[in-house]
Amino acid sequence: MTNDKEPSPVRLSTGLIFLMAFACGAMVANLYYAQTLIDEVGPEIGLSKSLAGTIVSLTQLGYGLGLFLLVPLGDLFQNRRLALLTTAGTFLGTLGIAFSRGPASFLAASVVTGVCATGAQILLPLASHLSAPERQGRIIGQIMSGLLGGIMLARPLASFMAETFGWRSVYFLSAALMALIGFALALTLPRRIPPGKKSYGAILWSMLSLAKTYRQLRLRSIYQAAMYMAFNLFWTAAPLVLLRQFHFSQNGVALFALAGAGGALVAPVAGLLADHGKSHLSTLVAHLLLVFCFLAAGGAVAARSVVAFVGTALLLDAAIQLNQITSQKIVFEISDEARGRVNSVYLTTMFAVGASGSLIGSATFEAGGWQLAMGIGAAIGAISLGVFLLCDREEAK
Repeated sequence: MTNDKEPSPVRLSTGLIFLMAFACGAMVANLYYAQTLIDEVGPEIGLSKSLAGTIVSLTQLGYGLGLFLLVPLGDLFQNRRLALLTTAGTFLGTLGIAFSRGPASFLAASVVTGVCATGAQILLPLASHLSAPERQGRIIGQIMSGLLGGIMLARPLASFMAETFGWRSVYFLSAALMALIGFALALTLPRRIPPGKKSYGAILWSMLSLAKTYRQLRLRSIYQAAMYMAFNLFWTAAPLVLLRQFHFSQNGVALFALAGAGGALVAPVAGLLADHGKSHLSTLVAHLLLVFCFLAAGGAVAARSVVAFVGTALLLDAAIQLNQITSQKIVFEISDEARGRVNSVYLTTMFAVGASGSLIGSATFEAGGWQLAMGIGAAIGAISLGVFLLCDREEAK
């Protein structure tokens, strides 16, 4: 017989919370490894410089596809099994990337990796479901710290390893991590059978209905999709200008990426502003900061100032995090019952649209250099700012 009741909350051990946080970070890191490597990977697998951005874009498009098609399965099927299947799929995808010899095999494996990396978005709500109400906030915060750590460390780790062992070593390491994580989750992860009786088609249709019904969900998805597009554009073009114009090594690019990732530390400030009803101000500041960063990055490279360049990268990451946390607080408040599906709509839009930034970044850099790429990034931010000023309201929830 099917168990139609939610399992009673359990006291998740510190070790299991750490494992879930580490697993989320390691899975999501696969979306960002290639951002500092496209100048090495592209020529070796036979991709032209103008199309090298697809190395990153297809992984992230796969993630967007998985958010829409796989994550909702958490409302239908046994969650532990789903988490293990996505971990196994990520293992196979990263191994496929590591062994690829041409663009077709590399890009196909990248899509598989992206789709299955959405296991992170299965583990996160699973932890919430299994936790007692008084501990949910703390546990979600701890696991999100692991996910954010994976994003912050992916680019510098990839550059350091590529410099020492070659770019394929990054994906061999990731595959090994996925195998170890899968084994550990199989031993320790509790089971959860969701109580819902909706069909898969009904779940997907309800997500489209949510997007149609809630204006703030649509607007917040647009803002963050534009910001994520600009973010990917910057971090695809930045390693290229560092390698070619500043003559950095991959280790130098890694240090640059590590310094820029410090902007993610704005997360607690963003949460505090959102909790105090300053969402409108936070969104405005994030957009203005985004446009300023692209304009300033163009000037920093023209002046050949590495310090100023690092500063723009740090502020750019801060702007993305400021808007991300503000937006997620707003969309999470839309519906308690459909929180997972609302989040899936938001994140799917963000990744599906934002993934194109990597392709735009490599194409514009090859066509017109750094200044053209930064001009396009500033334009993306300005368009999103215009939508915000015209369509949003401070009192909107």
